[in-house]
This record gives sequence, C-alpha cells and structure tokens, in this order.
Amino acid sequence: MWFGMWCGVSNASQQAAGSTAGSKVTAGGCKPEKVALVFLCVLLAAAAVALCLLYNDNVQTKKSFQALTAEHAAVRKNLTDRISHIRSCSEVQTTPSSCKPPSEDGTCSKCEEDWEPHRGMCYHFYNKKLTWNESRQNCKKKGGDLVKIDSEDEQRFLELTLRKKMATDEDKFWIGLTDSKKESDWLWVDDTRLEMSSLSFWSGTEETNEPDNWTDNGNNPEGEDCVRMGEKGGAKNLKCWFDKSCEVPHKSICEKQAQIGRVSCV
Repeated sequence: MWFGMWCGVSNASQQAAGSTAGSKVTAGGCKPEKVALVFLCVLLAAAAVALCLLYNDNVQTKKSFQALTAEHAAVRKNLTDRISHIRSCSEVQTTPSSCKPPSEDGTCSKCEEDWEPHRGMCYHFYNKKLTWNESRQNCKKKGGDLVKIDSEDEQRFLELTLRKKMATDEDKFWIGLTDSKKESDWLWVDDTRLEMSSLSFWSGTEETNEPDNWTDNGNNPEGEDCVRMGEKGGAKNLKCWFDKSCEVPHKSICEKQAQIGRVSCV
C-alpha cells in the first residue's frame, strides 16, 4: 500500500512538472529502478530477520552442546573413578583379611586373617591334629563350628582346597558330621539330618564303601562315628568322605558366616 502511494505521489509530481514543462509522462506506474530498489530493501529486511533467527538458534545450540559436553565429562570421570576403585580393591586382596571384589553397592563378604572366603562364608583349615570333639571346641572358640556342607558347590570348593593343603593321602580333615548319637543316623553339628540320597559324598571304591563303621577287629569297639574328608590326588565325583573313630587326631575345617563390610581401598 505504501509502495503504491509512493508511486502515486511520484506520478503526480511528474505530471505537475510535465504540465509546466509541456512534456509527456506515462500514466500510472513506477520506474523499474524504483521497483528494483524497493524489492531489494524487502530482501535485505528478510535477510536481516533470517540472520537474527539463525543467530538465536546458534546460541541455543551452543548452550546445548556445552551442557552435553559437561555431562559427558562427568560421566567419564565417574567411570574412571569406578575403574580405579575396583582396581584398588583388587590390589587390596593381597592381604588375607581383605574381602572379595565388592558388589554394585560397594559391600563385600569379609573374613578374618587366616580364614578363606567362599559364597558368603569363611573357612579356616586348622593344621593342628585334634580329636573330633576337640576340633569342634576349637572351632567354637574361633566363633564358628566344624563345617556343614550344604551344596555341591561348597563340596567342590573344599575338595579342591584340600588337595593343596594335604601332605599325604591320609592327611585328612574333620568335618561337622557324626552318627555318635545313633548309629547310621548321620547328623550335622546343627542337628540337621544328612539326606543320604540327595547330598552326600561318601567315598566308594572296589576296596571300601563308606561309611563302613570299621571296628579294627575288635580294637575299636565303638566303630567309626565321625567324618573326615580329602583325597590328595583328587576325588572322582567329589566323593571323599570317610567315617573314622572320633578319637583319632586329625586336622579340621572350621566354618562361620562372613561379615558384610564396605570396601575401603588404599
């Protein structure tokens, strides 16, 4: 509209000048030069608006990029700290009283010095030879009891560990199993009954089939009421339990619950 008015005023002026000068002016319309100038002004204005919009968008993009960069740096630092934490905790394992690598919440099963951790339990392999009852009392003084074997995994751990600790094949270890209360009624130290058909690891060979309650030709009238375990050369199918007179001194395996601690890395 303002463009038309501007053209009209220009034409009127030209007509007035023409009337006095006697020259002819083309009616209605602007000169091409003026049209081009106006069009160029419009384009420049549109370009300025577009540049402003692009600048504002660029500023927002730059801010978003900076935020993402900071977030990436924070995540990377957290990951680096976590890896360093785990490595440091692994190095701490060189001390006997340290615990296994921590869980996601940073806790772990911790055992005292000279106790070996496994599946939330601690095991002490006592080298002094004592009778079965003496061995049990010794374990109780240490806060535990003679080991009760609850799974194949636990039996495998103990069987493999004893291979390294036994000096000879007769260098066996007492476990917390006895039928001293009633013959052939095998009870663990917590008075739970051994299920012979489901979880037992009695040794069985062509020469012997345990438990055999051997009385030593009358020299051991009470028979064999306590259980020891171990095979220096390894046991087929983990079967390495042997009944023995409770009065014969043997090494022993103590067991107690592990402490739940939080890893402190140095």
